[in-house]
Amino acid sequence: MIVFQFICAAEHRFDAWFRDGATFDRLSAADGVECPFCGSTQVAKAPMAPHIARTSVRENDPERRARELAGEILEAMEAVRQRVEETCDDVGDAFPEEARRIHYGEVEKRGIYGEASDEEAAALDEEGIEVARLPFVRRRHQ
Repeated sequence: MIVFQFICAAEHRFDAWFRDGATFDRLSAADGVECPFCGSTQVAKAPMAPHIARTSVRENDPERRARELAGEILEAMEAVRQRVEETCDDVGDAFPEEARRIHYGEVEKRGIYGEASDEEAAALDEEGIEVARLPFVRRRHQ
């Protein structure tokens, strides 16, 4: 695992964990590194001091394990996002309407993703239409 510090076009600073440098390079080239504050993909590595591991780091160090888990969670979230984008149709703001059309058999059943407000998602739930909200999944305008 490797951590980089970033700064986005809006000058938000954040850290991101990657399996290795090659994973960062691949995601960065595809605008896959996003600012968690504003969603900008215009990010650059920020200057950072090298981290030198102490020789006395214990295997059960809870802080180290928390950092590892955070990296694994971020990677898993990115993998979910990629899978949804690869296998489902982006219907954008029309998500609530299209989910209803699929649920009521007006159009062929298929996987979709898009955007819905909290109120729209609650209304879909009340109608018995199953939807899942995914964290940090933003539409990509290409």
